[in-house]
Amino acid sequence: VQLQASGGGSVQSGGSLRLSCAVSGIPLNYYAIAWFRQAPGKGREGISAITAGGGATYFAGSVKGRFAISKGSAVYLQMNSLKPEDSAVYYCAARYGYGSSTNWYFRADEYDYWGQGTLVTVSS
Repeated sequence: VQLQASGGGSVQSGGSLRLSCAVSGIPLNYYAIAWFRQAPGKGREGISAITAGGGATYFAGSVKGRFAISKGSAVYLQMNSLKPEDSAVYYCAARYGYGSSTNWYFRADEYDYWGQGTLVTVSS
């Protein structure tokens, strides 16, 4: 099983980035995919998730309205209106099954597989 996150980089405040999570070795239609981020000195934060079937999405309040998640051949996180506080290492992760709450999708310790992370830096 391999999850590979890519697409990070450096942008100015207000800019956009699109992260990709390439998944291999597991059937995407059985796994929820979430994006987490971790800033220096902070814990890992769940920010967006998409259900195994792709029919529902979840967002943390800090990114709602600015970020979008989608699933195709990979899982994508479109990040718009970026702010300096969005700077972090972004990870994608896969969890088997379905949940019905944001809490279910953002419990990092319940995820089965993790990607290596991609760095996003937003300058003011």
